[in-house]
Amino acid sequence: MAKDKYHFQVKEALEKEGWTITHDPYKIMIGRRRGYIDLGAEIIGAEKEDSSTGSLTKIAIEIKSFIGVSDLDQFEDALGQFLIYLFALKKMEEDRILYLAIPREFYENFFSDPFFTELCTFYQVKILVYDELNAIIKKWIK
Repeated sequence: MAKDKYHFQVKEALEKEGWTITHDPYKIMIGRRRGYIDLGAEIIGAEKEDSSTGSLTKIAIEIKSFIGVSDLDQFEDALGQFLIYLFALKKMEEDRILYLAIPREFYENFFSDPFFTELCTFYQVKILVYDELNAIIKKWIK
């Protein structure tokens, strides 16, 4: 299974924030087929999703590099993949939260169009914006 170009940068960024990588990749059943979400991670006392201390927060991260020719084509593919994984993940591990990891520059350019922000809100796409050059997470969007 090929890893996205910025796989290791996102993994490092999560670890810098205190996440423990539990799956690389996170295997998931999609009907009778096997799929792979790029990363699974956990943190205790996370403030990313809830403010209760001592609670365990589990996430899955689908990493996208968006380095191809058409931003729209790549986003359509990423959204479709995200929605399939989200449905399958809810059947398998309901308390694990799925995020779509997007590079900072792509996020700033593509999501300057309000249509795509509204689209992600409509489908409840959670986004992790990462800085691929410095291996840091810039923003968590619920």
